[in-house]
Amino acid sequence: MKKFRMNRLFSKKGKCLDVAIDHGFFNEKTFLGGIENMERAIHSIVEAQPDAIQLTIGQAEILQNIPGKDKPALVLRTDVANCYNPDLPEYMFSQLIDDPVEQAIVLDAACVVVNLLRLPDQPELAHQCIANICTLKSMCDRYGMPLMVEPLVMQPNHKKGGYMVDGDINKILPLVRQACELGADIIKADPCDNISEYHRVIEIAGRPVLPRGGGKAPEQEILQRTYDLVQQGASGIVYGRNIVQHEKPMHMTRALMAILHEGADVAEAVEILRR
Repeated sequence: MKKFRMNRLFSKKGKCLDVAIDHGFFNEKTFLGGIENMERAIHSIVEAQPDAIQLTIGQAEILQNIPGKDKPALVLRTDVANCYNPDLPEYMFSQLIDDPVEQAIVLDAACVVVNLLRLPDQPELAHQCIANICTLKSMCDRYGMPLMVEPLVMQPNHKKGGYMVDGDINKILPLVRQACELGADIIKADPCDNISEYHRVIEIAGRPVLPRGGGKAPEQEILQRTYDLVQQGASGIVYGRNIVQHEKPMHMTRALMAILHEGADVAEAVEILRR
């Protein structure tokens, strides 16, 4: 049954654009730009027709209440964490929602997603993430639900406070592999500093890898990065703020879809943005 749901996520060529609009889960004000009005944000992205939209348990019904059979698949965020704030709290956690896979089934989700966080000097947080994945894995196997794991290597908070992604491929590779060993069906991982090395992440995963967008970046950089990642073998992308905080979210979605599904180059994607 996992394959049935995977078929809703990926095109015939095995590509997927998942638009993440689950940022409100993490209690950080800077994450809310462009999604203050969730009804408007979700309907705008649905109109652009990405392959999937990543949402939380409290907002997923907005997507699933839209009539018709052509709307994007639902990817359900199953864990809430407190590690994205500019000042890290004294107590760190990553908490699963209750009965995550059963709730995903009720909402007709095609996939569930969970973090595998590595923060410097935070072994308890890493342990919680591993426990979350172990809990989800058996549930996902029982109900035929694909499991997307998000291995995130973070920098010390004093360097980039609040969203401190570490692009060191030698740190990314073992964490991606650990996510696979724990049973991930799909990997959602950060790009490495040198995109030309990303094929090593694809190889070590041995399953679909969807690089994530991370913090807001200039549109030309995002389009070029997406093109380069696809050339390196990525099965798609998961972008949030680089779509919903763009001045033309629908156009950005369509530009990225053109790169993924139509083989467009960066110049052609820019033309879509300018329409």
